[in-house]
Parts: sequence; structure tokens; C-alpha cells
Amino acid sequence: MNASSAPPSSAARRAWMAVLARTPRAELETALADALDGESAPPFDWLRPPQTGLAMVRGRVGGTGDAFNLGETTVTRATLRLRGENLSGATGVVGVACHLGRDKRRVELAALADALLQLPERHARLYERLVAPLAGRIEARRTQQRNDTAGTRVEFFTMVRGDA
Repeated sequence: MNASSAPPSSAARRAWMAVLARTPRAELETALADALDGESAPPFDWLRPPQTGLAMVRGRVGGTGDAFNLGETTVTRATLRLRGENLSGATGVVGVACHLGRDKRRVELAALADALLQLPERHARLYERLVAPLAGRIEARRTQQRNDTAGTRVEFFTMVRGDA
């Protein structure tokens, strides 16, 4: 097995799944279509079709203290397996996605992108044309939000009256 056919590390997969999870559906749909260069997505079978349910959100007192249940949130998840007849040597690659909210199409797109990113022959091109631009947009939005927030920052200081 050479380096180009090695499976992605779990850290790399976790990173691209985080990018896919933070991307709005319209952006994800457009970016995936552009990354596929007009090719149709390979056929797949649902292992778990998109399902919506609830998940408990937990918090920590002061950010580091004791855990407590904050409340519930809506989560949609899906798992699919690519069919192997159209893929060069890769059979049964599984893609998963789990997103906050009820958008089933968004989860389907993310699971498909996850599966395609695991294919050695497609990984480099898809990463460069799908994940990297989306990650750049996410970082740009975060930077803009930090800059907007910094503009409203108020700094307090104490004045000493003197010796008394």
C-alpha cells in the first residue's frame, strides 16, 4: 500500500467532517457540484436514511467545572455506503453525517462528501475543491465576527483617589 492509497487518518477525517457540519446547505450543494466537475454522484445505498431526533446538550459550570444538562436540540443524522461497481477498487465505503437541525438534504450531501473524500483516487481533488474553500469561508466568517465583536469591547479601569 503506497501513501496515495492509504486511508485518511481519523484526525483528517474529523477535520473535514467538522467543516462539512458547519457549512450551510446551499454552500455545500454548490461546492459539491463544482467539485464533482459535472460528474454525477456515484450510486449509494442507505445504511441509515436521514433521521431527525433529539440529543441532550451538556454544559460545564464555568466552562471547566461540573457537567450539567443544558437542554435538548434537534439533530439529523445519516449513513450511506457507496456501491462498488463504479468505483475503482473501493467497495463499500461508508459516509456518515450528523448535523444540528432538521435539514435532511444537508445531511445527505455531507455523508456523500464524507464517503467520496475517503476514496484515494478522488481525495486530493475533492479536498482541494470542496473542503479547503469551505474551511476558508468558515474562517473568514469567524474573523469577521471577532472583528465585529472587538469593536464593541468596553475596557474598565479603576482610578485610585490617593493616599488616605
